[in-house]
Parts: sequence; C-alpha cells; structure tokens
Amino acid sequence: MANLPEYQYYACGDHAVTITLGNEISVAINEQVMRLYRYLVAQEAEAVLDIIPAYNSLTVVYDVMLLIREYPGRSPYGMMQNWLQQWVAAMEHIQERPARKMEIPVCYDRNLAPDIETVAALHQLSVEEVIRLHTETVYRVFMIGFLPGFAYMGSVHEKIITPRKSTPRILVPAGSVGIAGEQTGIYPLDSPGGWQLIGQTPLQLFDVQQVNPCLLQPGDEVRFYPVSLAEFQKLKRP
Repeated sequence: MANLPEYQYYACGDHAVTITLGNEISVAINEQVMRLYRYLVAQEAEAVLDIIPAYNSLTVVYDVMLLIREYPGRSPYGMMQNWLQQWVAAMEHIQERPARKMEIPVCYDRNLAPDIETVAALHQLSVEEVIRLHTETVYRVFMIGFLPGFAYMGSVHEKIITPRKSTPRILVPAGSVGIAGEQTGIYPLDSPGGWQLIGQTPLQLFDVQQVNPCLLQPGDEVRFYPVSLAEFQKLKRP
C-alpha cells in the first residue's frame, strides 16, 4: 500500500511468524495491521492457532505438528511465510471498516488521580488544562496487552506527554486512567503499574461473563469525558 513501509517477516520462536510494518506509532500503519488481522481471521486456516495484532506488527501462531504431518519434508515456517505473503497480496483490495466510536466517563478528582498534579506541574499547566487536553483528543486503540482488556491508546496531546513513573506502584486500582509517554490507557484490573494516574473510570473494562469480555477493541476510537466524583460513584454502583 502506498506510503506504508514494506512488510517484513521473521520467525518468532519455532511456531510463529511476525509481520512488521515499520516501528512507529501510526494510525495508518495500525489500520493496515487491523485490515490484515481481520482478513486472516476470515480465512479460518486450520494450521493457524492464534493471530495477535499490535501497534505495527501482527504475529501468527501456527500448529507445527499439523504442518509436519500434512506436508512432510517441507519447512513449516517457510510454508507459513509463503501463505502469509499470498494472503497479504490478496487482501490489498479489502477496505477497512469504520472505527467503532466509544465514549468513556472519567473522574479527574484528585482522590482518584494521584499523579494529575505532578503531570500538571511538570508541564507548567493547571490541572484543568491537563483535563481539557486529555478529553479533547480522540484516541485510537492500537492494541490490547499487558492485562486482559488493557487498551493501549494514542496519542495524547504533545503538551501532556509524560514518561512512566521511575518506581511503579505495587497496586493500581482497576479503572485507573494513566499516561505513559504519548500513550494513554485504562487499567482493567487491580495490578502493579507505572503509568502516571490522572483519573479513574467507573466502567468495567474486562468482564469474563460477557461474550466479548474486553470493552475496548483494537481499532476503536475513544473519547474521554469528565464526570464529577458524585457522578462517578453513582455510575460505579452495581
């Protein structure tokens, strides 16, 4: 595709192939990754065990023993790479579907945002300006990782790009909204974490009882909107 890096293929262990498209955070590259992801899922290839999309790459996990049985004497990796190259060529005419748009309430009250004043001071901004800059941007979900349902989103306004904490917290509450570099994200579960915490959402990001347990999916467009502490507590009630 025009203006995109060429596909690069390399082995990821002894039973996976990773396809990369450059090494930058780019909406155009991530859209191409997601087009390829959906096309490969639609192929329902028996030898493919899993397909894992990321910012600018996609990893295909395959059944080595099945390929050895079905195609004795041939290289399983070589076969998978050849098939992937054919699928890449075949899917070029497929158009990407419109992004799903999601709105996420966030409470930026200092009781739920232990790092918001630090972020504001670092950039010589008021807390209100940090909130405005964080909520006026539409973010793309580039990938899910780290924890089930943890959506890596970008990119935050350049005025609030902030590095991770030098010492991670032992416990970050579920729903905490943070910034790490140009990324923003929401912790779906209680866990350790080193992102700068600037708010919290009352929404449940991961629920095993749902058909689709992750609230957010790669390719989604997300916009945050502020709510008061009282609204947060009301929305959080089961």
